[in-house]
Amino acid sequence: MATGDLHTQWPGTGRIGDSTFDAFYRSQMQFQTDRFISEEQNAQAYSALVDLVGDCYIISHSQAGAYGGWRVGDMRPDLVKGIVQLEPSGPPFTLRPPFGNDPAFAFGLTNLAIGYEPFAGKDAENIETIIEPAIDADHDECIMQKSPVKQLTNLGKIPELVVTGEASFHAPYDYCTVKYLEQVGVDVEYADLGNEGIHGNGHMFFMEKNNLQIADRVYHWLKKH
Repeated sequence: MATGDLHTQWPGTGRIGDSTFDAFYRSQMQFQTDRFISEEQNAQAYSALVDLVGDCYIISHSQAGAYGGWRVGDMRPDLVKGIVQLEPSGPPFTLRPPFGNDPAFAFGLTNLAIGYEPFAGKDAENIETIIEPAIDADHDECIMQKSPVKQLTNLGKIPELVVTGEASFHAPYDYCTVKYLEQVGVDVEYADLGNEGIHGNGHMFFMEKNNLQIADRVYHWLKKH
């Protein structure tokens, strides 16, 4: 189970008064709390940016997984050549602590519509789910589609990499996201950093002391795709 005891890579103490923490804290800003509005506005904005840039790879993190990665990939499947998801929003169909346990992400990966075949319905009403038991005591149960499984029509064209830090609150459930991506037809690779010998990372691992080691892992995947 991910615990604070494993989180050794954050620079400084991680507490108020530490110069690194204070600089990080000053960089934070408010965000749109309505996840439906946030997803739609950001997906439209990033898709417009992709139209300007052309062929690209998307690297998204956390909350941006739904809109910066999956929604944009669904909207621009011929321009997005690969998606790197750094601890993306999820797991499928639900929130998890510290955000609660309420139903969410009606389309599995997103709150708003993405393309499935057969059609998922305007509000995902045609998607049926089942609960799969956790693989062990250190992981959460997963919500998957009930058979017959609907496949992602656009995102199924785009390879993905999912990256998880061993000390993150995502560690118990990101594997569910990977299992779901496999179920719905995505070519996905999972970099579970602790299992790959990269230790001590939390949710903001791209800012931590061993970030270049993690960047090299991502770059290795990008070179293959």
